[in-house]
Amino acid sequence: MVDRLANSEANTRRISIVENCFGAAGQPLTIPGRVLIGEGVLTKLCRKKPKARQFFLFNDILVYGNIVIQKKKYNKQHIIPLENVTIDSIQDEGDLRNGWLIKTPTKSFAVYAATATEKSEWMNHINKCVSDLLSKSGKTPSNEHAAVWVPDSEATVCMRCQKAKFTPVNRRHHCRKCGFVVCGPCSEKRFLLPSQSSKPVRICDFCYDLLSSGEMAACQSSRSDSYSQSPKSSLNDVSDDDDDEDSSD
Repeated sequence: MVDRLANSEANTRRISIVENCFGAAGQPLTIPGRVLIGEGVLTKLCRKKPKARQFFLFNDILVYGNIVIQKKKYNKQHIIPLENVTIDSIQDEGDLRNGWLIKTPTKSFAVYAATATEKSEWMNHINKCVSDLLSKSGKTPSNEHAAVWVPDSEATVCMRCQKAKFTPVNRRHHCRKCGFVVCGPCSEKRFLLPSQSSKPVRICDFCYDLLSSGEMAACQSSRSDSYSQSPKSSLNDVSDDDDDEDSSD
């Protein structure tokens, strides 16, 4: 089915429309063999609050962006190669329902669909695309992924020292290895994580000690297991500002 659509005029036209919606700031999306599989609005759990994002699934990449005008204009384009993607379902809890984790070596995050059927369709299509890509390339699935950041709202005190309370002066920071919300004194060190950045990034003291001693596996936080065990923020507070996880803290 995908192969038949690859060079069709309808597929080329659909991809061109997506390109135009992102404008000049977006990267070109039309390449030989690329097929637009589907699209839709998902709620992405960002650092400060859940936010509506427009997602486009292609047979080789996943693209998403901020919604400026629905079906007409998007910005802050993000492109994720599907070969590097693994997904895990998240248990329903409170307002956050029909969700799953999208995990890659450089960035990982949670998204939520409007219905269980929509969630199932998204996950099935993503898994099929990833499976087809890996089959064609002969590569194996990635076993390394960036931590999913714990939302700011889940931590009133530092998740490492359990003492420092967060205030407008005592700011929240995120460890790039475990994703925990930590205070400044607990995250003063930096470490090179090549899959995430070419420069050393902020990590907490706990992860720094493990990484420095070579115990990297013990430092990896399994957010897919622990994600549903912590309190979640409300889905009702959705805005169209930039992705918070892209900040330097």
